[in-house]
Amino acid sequence: MTQIVKMQGLNKHFGELHVLKEIDLSVEPGEVVVIIGASGSGKSTLIRCVNGLEEYQSGQLLVDKENLLPKGASQKGLATIRKQVGMVFQQFNLFPHLTVKKNIMLAPTKVKEVSDTDAARLADRLLDRVGIATQANKYPSQLSGGQQQRVAIARALAMDPRLMLFDEPTSALDPEMIGEVLDVMRELAKEGMTMMVVTHEMGFAREVADRVIYIHEGRIVEEGKPEAVFDNPQHERTQAFLARVLKH
Repeated sequence: MTQIVKMQGLNKHFGELHVLKEIDLSVEPGEVVVIIGASGSGKSTLIRCVNGLEEYQSGQLLVDKENLLPKGASQKGLATIRKQVGMVFQQFNLFPHLTVKKNIMLAPTKVKEVSDTDAARLADRLLDRVGIATQANKYPSQLSGGQQQRVAIARALAMDPRLMLFDEPTSALDPEMIGEVLDVMRELAKEGMTMMVVTHEMGFAREVADRVIYIHEGRIVEEGKPEAVFDNPQHERTQAFLARVLKH
């Protein structure tokens, strides 16, 4: 089975700052990989590299057999990758002037040239899937943060991606709304969606991940099954991080 993501010796710099250091990481089809670590450790940068939002400087990155090349190289495969990779951000990034339904219809009609009728049907199905079918004709400002994030997930799913990336999707939400977004992500995992998730929700990571990656200062320090990483971390950096976050 071909790996959906394969990174080898990947390095990323922001000017003088070496943000990702010799990252080796692969993701299998259907696998849920959760990336944890302190703020500023490079987690978000790592998954932003996967769909070309950030360019890296050296190493290799293959996404669904397409070679995402280092900075300065021609990126012929970038459009292809973006069609196959859905991304959900901390902020919802919905178009405020479009209804919820129109937000979801936009990419399929513009990028995949799906008819309005088929795109509308798809949007209805996806809104039902994320539990907010009754909100289709509202505008984003009329929804709660949790509902907006579920619209953002539905919008990403509308492109029928092979891989979903989540960059701290609950960090901008009020505590009572976090559960409704995590529930949708749990369902996606159960359905076999390949997912890379950056999160501070350790309970979710333990429950849903096939593999947990701990990053410290741009390096993968530890990786393994959730029970191994959470219950018996091998590296002192991981131990210190988990002792700090699991106290709260």
